Amino acid sequence: MKSEKFDFYNSTTIKSYNLNEKIRYQLKMLDGLDAYTRRHSENVASITCRICEHLHLDKGFTVYCTTCAYIHDIGKIFIPPAILQKTSKLTPEEYEIMKTHTKIGYDMCMKDPKLRPYAAGTLYHHEGLDGSGYPNGVTGKEIPYEAQIIRVADEFEAITAKRQYKTHVGIIETLNILIDHAKPSMKNEKTGKIRFLSPETMVGKIDKKVLKALFKVVIDDTEYEISARADYLDFLKSEIKRLKSAFPYYKKMQATSNPEKQEYFRQSANYILHANEEIDKLPTMLDELQKAYEVRRAHIDKLYKEVKQIKNLRV
Repeated sequence: MKSEKFDFYNSTTIKSYNLNEKIRYQLKMLDGLDAYTRRHSENVASITCRICEHLHLDKGFTVYCTTCAYIHDIGKIFIPPAILQKTSKLTPEEYEIMKTHTKIGYDMCMKDPKLRPYAAGTLYHHEGLDGSGYPNGVTGKEIPYEAQIIRVADEFEAITAKRQYKTHVGIIETLNILIDHAKPSMKNEKTGKIRFLSPETMVGKIDKKVLKALFKVVIDDTEYEISARADYLDFLKSEIKRLKSAFPYYKKMQATSNPEKQEYFRQSANYILHANEEIDKLPTMLDELQKAYEVRRAHIDKLYKEVKQIKNLRV
């Protein structure tokens, strides 16, 4: 497809407030039932859109694919809250019920002319290229491309998000999990038996090209975070420099017992300090700023390392 720049954040892009009325209503239903699912749906839509951008898909398909992503979990409206909001791991029986959200969502879309064009995303977003997915265990090209993209965005968002029943999983760890999902498995997940891999079955659960596009999305986000944090680091550095310039007056004030000199040094420091800052608290303020600077500088170093690690990942 023709390469075309697509910005998820510009005024022409689909967002939850300018989706059609029917889709907004369905998202509102999700929000009322489970705030996490609504937030998850919007995050998956954002990631899906940006994956499409890095795949150089045309704008029309990107808009369509993003809309599918917004409502991919709409079938969860009819999953019992006791299962949907469960804070511990689902039992096998509960998991089977949870899996029905794909077919429920598909049926909902097919019954409504306004939602019908987006039905494929709801039905196929848990299918695997190797036939290991659900609800129908279809393979390869039987899975619409929009669903293949949504699956990658969905898995990434679900693993990295903080949920009630599990701790946060790091970005690199998550991407390595997805790399494993992109590799063909010798073991049939449904039967547990070792299988022969023919050239047609040398695929994993997810598309490698889509996963590589996700890497670029994550790198973009991380580099943006580095830039934002670096700006704040510069601010902290300037504040530390300002307080250090007032520190000699603090030391001189402490060194003299002459009230007039003390007041002179206090007033001299006040020309440098802000209205809500007190010279008596200058050592504490300076210490806190320096600690904050070191913590944030260490985090930026960690993010740089993370970008380097992502660039070295191989699918």
